[in-house]
Amino acid sequence: MSNNLYPIFLKTEQLNILIVGGGKVALEKLSFLLKSSPNSKVTVVSKHFHADILAMSVLENLILKQEEYTVNYLKSISLVIVATNDTEENIRVYKDAKANNILVNVADNPMYCDFYMGGIVTKGDLKLGISTNGKSPTLAKRLRQFFEQVLPEELDDLLDNLNQYRKTIKGDFDNKVEQLNKATELLIK
Repeated sequence: MSNNLYPIFLKTEQLNILIVGGGKVALEKLSFLLKSSPNSKVTVVSKHFHADILAMSVLENLILKQEEYTVNYLKSISLVIVATNDTEENIRVYKDAKANNILVNVADNPMYCDFYMGGIVTKGDLKLGISTNGKSPTLAKRLRQFFEQVLPEELDDLLDNLNQYRKTIKGDFDNKVEQLNKATELLIK
């Protein structure tokens, strides 16, 4: 199988996200999402919630619904993450989302995923996404930890300087790319 994934970075604060499930896996997905994008608008629906999810209920951008999932929850939703411990329920939510043209991720079940939530490394404005094509989230996690350790905190200063330099470059797109390539070529030597 070839890796046909197309990486994108979503402005999740502009989306309405639904998480179905309230246990450890849902907590992991919610925590990961909010760590990377703290202003994400998320609704979590479950009959039961992990204590740590309940503790997060103070967040203004988080809505907890302690009840059973119904297809009505998909109204105005942009993205669905399914993380229940009931395989049949997960597949039902997946089918509901697909029928409504909503992207969906069923945790730990790559066959029922339109996208994967890979490892993310953040150093200021620099953000790297790591994917194993759904094969090993553990390896993605280890690679994330590695890059978090080896990438210097000063990268944000470099990004600011490059952004300022970019604004001073005159000419067409090709000239700007050539100038920026020259300015950054020493980074990989």
